[in-house]
Amino acid sequence: MSGTPGRPVGLSMLGIVENAELGTEPYRVDADGQPYLPVGDGGVVLGLDLGDPVFSRTADHAAPGACIVHPDPVARHGLTTYCCVGNTAVVRTGDAAGAEGVVIGKRGERGRVIVALGQDDLARLRPGDEVAVHAVGQGWRPAHLSPDVSVMNADPGLLSRLPVSVAEDGSGISAHVRACVPGRLAGNGIGRPAVSWDLDLQLRPADLGEAALLLGDLIAVTDIDARYTMGYRRGWVTVGVVSHGASRLPGHGPGMTPLLTGPADVLRAHADAVGHGGLGWAAGQPH
Repeated sequence: MSGTPGRPVGLSMLGIVENAELGTEPYRVDADGQPYLPVGDGGVVLGLDLGDPVFSRTADHAAPGACIVHPDPVARHGLTTYCCVGNTAVVRTGDAAGAEGVVIGKRGERGRVIVALGQDDLARLRPGDEVAVHAVGQGWRPAHLSPDVSVMNADPGLLSRLPVSVAEDGSGISAHVRACVPGRLAGNGIGRPAVSWDLDLQLRPADLGEAALLLGDLIAVTDIDARYTMGYRRGWVTVGVVSHGASRLPGHGPGMTPLLTGPADVLRAHADAVGHGGLGWAAGQPH
């Protein structure tokens, strides 16, 4: 999203901790026709942290923390759209009241926002607990940023805590990522609005070579334009944060929440398979 540089306003948003759900037919079917149970898809996920490999669990779309939603569909759209990676979140009710966390991404289906908290706090959290998010950043852009690069889903303090740098003359931006993957691997999320959906990447461990993709890593996807709805555009690149883990479901996989998008000659992604450091759960600090 583009906008006028300036001081952004914040919104106080209410989210309700989601209960993990299943349909009347609990099984999903993988690319080889084998049924499986999608454990970890939504709700409160325990024992998973930012910095863990996306392929390290027998799970489906597992996010490190809790997914929050809103029972009113219109409010849910607002929650998902306005919350940004790096926003602070505070549990307001239940045994975990007072616990502080941070937004680390979003999920398009059912308008989920992913909030990371410490494991002790997650263990006290229950579905139905209320979480307040200080939502700020959507529509904001750094001063002197090239108009060709769009920023979305980013708290105003986030980029300075990530391996992202803006040229002093505003001519371009460099993002150091774990890996660059081709846009042909983009799956669920294509055609959806980038401010309220994530983009699943149809990845297997072998696709990344020596790179071990971790939750919280930055990753770049070539030939994807995410300014509005996410879709193919030759010569573009989109950079996002990996917010949930892998999936066996065809068309799905590790999901990234878009942060930056623009022409590849202006938004320059540099892959570092070994030394990359992405997002940590505590207030968006690199892990």
